[in-house]
Amino acid sequence: MNILPVNKLNEDLNKDAFEAVKAGEAFYHDQLVSAADKIAPSAKEKPIILLSGPSGSSKTTTAMRLKALLEEKGLLAHVISMDNYFCPLNNLTQEELLKVDLEAPSRVDIPLLNEHLDRFWQCLPTQLPVFNFADQTRGAGEILCRQENELIIIEGIHALNPEVIGPIHQHAQGIYVSVRTRLSCGEKLLHPSMIRLMRRLMRDRLFRGRRTEDIFRAFQSVQRGEQLYIMPHKKNAGVSIDTFISFETAVYANFLIPELEKVDKGFEMYDKVEEMLYFLRNVTPLESSAVPAHSIVREFIGGSSFNY
Repeated sequence: MNILPVNKLNEDLNKDAFEAVKAGEAFYHDQLVSAADKIAPSAKEKPIILLSGPSGSSKTTTAMRLKALLEEKGLLAHVISMDNYFCPLNNLTQEELLKVDLEAPSRVDIPLLNEHLDRFWQCLPTQLPVFNFADQTRGAGEILCRQENELIIIEGIHALNPEVIGPIHQHAQGIYVSVRTRLSCGEKLLHPSMIRLMRRLMRDRLFRGRRTEDIFRAFQSVQRGEQLYIMPHKKNAGVSIDTFISFETAVYANFLIPELEKVDKGFEMYDKVEEMLYFLRNVTPLESSAVPAHSIVREFIGGSSFNY
């Protein structure tokens, strides 16, 4: 378990913020390089890359940056989000929707996914689905035909679950991503899940218009799903990546402190709000302009060089 003391982070930021950002990015980038080096030799026999991790782990940016590194090695890669294989829910009543476990493997159209994975393996033309979260419908997307020297990167929370992936796992390589580093401040440790919650707070408020309290409540269900459906399968990954970025809380502080201070102290999860505020208030703030366009952090604050 990696631990980063807040006073060490502040010292680095105050000494040279540019170098602190550079070092934080290098920690993550070096892991990606190692992953690409491990994947490349088996690309012909195992061209399907299964990338999984809990919510807020930055699966999408990791998949896209891994794609770029593999292409530097001459291996063209296609990134496919498993979210597009979600079962449509537009025909359900409001009462039926409330009973749907949104974190469960049954959320995925497993027969369709398995059919497409087999077609990718056989290099057959495949019409990809596109899921619309606004109305919970699924439509038709582009047609993809993998060439024999190309890779398919499937990213999603259930990507390492053999019951979801099916027999293609014998032709696949697995990657598990999550925040593994803890921040320390005095005698207190901040659990990595709280970093992922900060990321969701940033993303869901900025891009999905959700209320702070609702994001905290939803995260309880998300964590339950992680324990039931994601954690048991991380052993199926040959590569593990810690997506913690050392300076990210310094960037989030500018956005989150004012929002968290608005939360009523009677809120049932105020202890989590208070814990988050404690760490954010003790971090030296960093302007978002210091964050590189390709950074994981951009996935949650906007301004990324990638299209999500």
